Amino acid sequence: MGGKGAENMKALNFPKPSVDSARYDNTVKEGFAKYPKRRENYEKYLASPRSMEPDYLPIKIDFENVSRCNLHCDMCQVVTFEKNKRAEDMTLEDFVFMIDANIGLFEIKIQGLGEPFLHKHFVDMVKYAADKYIWVRSTTNATLLHKDENYKRIIDAGIGELQISIDGTTKEVYEKIRKGSNFDLVSENCKKINTYCDEIGSDRTRMWALLQNDNFHELYSFVKFAKELGFKRLAISMDVNGWGDEAWSEKNEKKRVSDRITQEDIDALLAQAEGVGLDLSFWDISTKYTKANPCPWPFERAFVSSDKKIVPCCMIGNPDIYNFGSALEFELVWKGDGYATFRKSHLDGQIPKMCQFCYEKEV
Repeated sequence: MGGKGAENMKALNFPKPSVDSARYDNTVKEGFAKYPKRRENYEKYLASPRSMEPDYLPIKIDFENVSRCNLHCDMCQVVTFEKNKRAEDMTLEDFVFMIDANIGLFEIKIQGLGEPFLHKHFVDMVKYAADKYIWVRSTTNATLLHKDENYKRIIDAGIGELQISIDGTTKEVYEKIRKGSNFDLVSENCKKINTYCDEIGSDRTRMWALLQNDNFHELYSFVKFAKELGFKRLAISMDVNGWGDEAWSEKNEKKRVSDRITQEDIDALLAQAEGVGLDLSFWDISTKYTKANPCPWPFERAFVSSDKKIVPCCMIGNPDIYNFGSALEFELVWKGDGYATFRKSHLDGQIPKMCQFCYEKEV
């Protein structure tokens, strides 16, 4: 993020997205009770949460089940992949193996650089993890929710939260940003899944709007539109990712609007949301990491690509930019020299180039 945008966001007061704490806490608690080794692993993590050579396994992992997409959003690096696909899909068998091998997991995300519903076993993956009392979340473009009643199946599988990306409140703006999508179909799919959540009495969705130059003029329309689609929660994000790549950082920097939003905007939007009973939050990474407060990912979490390579984090999300090795040998890699060196660089303030976007410049 550029200096002006970062400084502006630091000066503003706004609520950040949070999970359904009661359901989340209950899931974690039941998982600790049923799987004692999971609790033991977490206690080891708590005892030394910034260890260069941890004696514990990660407590959270992002699993990219597919690295392909059915849309062509120009702020996403998927558009650079040949035929919108970087690698083969993760198999259900490999997913199950990695879940079982990583005994410390109590939270996962199933999604990366791609649309998770393109995977024929996505719902099975969610159910397998959820049945083990692992909190599961994901993000979708909602284009496939109507197929095979996915909007019901994903909720019934036990997903903790499904974020749905909606970057425009009108057909013209939405389809300009999310190229290849269908505004009317997506709107109808959102209504279907939210109606189903209402029927079973369990709110599992959140609308996620990425604010950028092409939709900033619709800022005051998002609350009303989210309500019309049946959402109870809306997050407005100013975080246009650079993917750990200098060229992408420069490209997406031009889309940023974090220096344009004001406290008056935020207060007005919060009042608007309160008036219609909508939980509104904002997402931005203006509070950056420092040597004294390093990124937590190297010490507690990882990203696994669809071709089973361990990537530092979701902000990079591409093993072709950087990876530590095979996720099928997770413990060996996690406790190996490469990861230890990477952690040390963060602790010493010698931040790798691909990570510098998330750190204060003086580091």
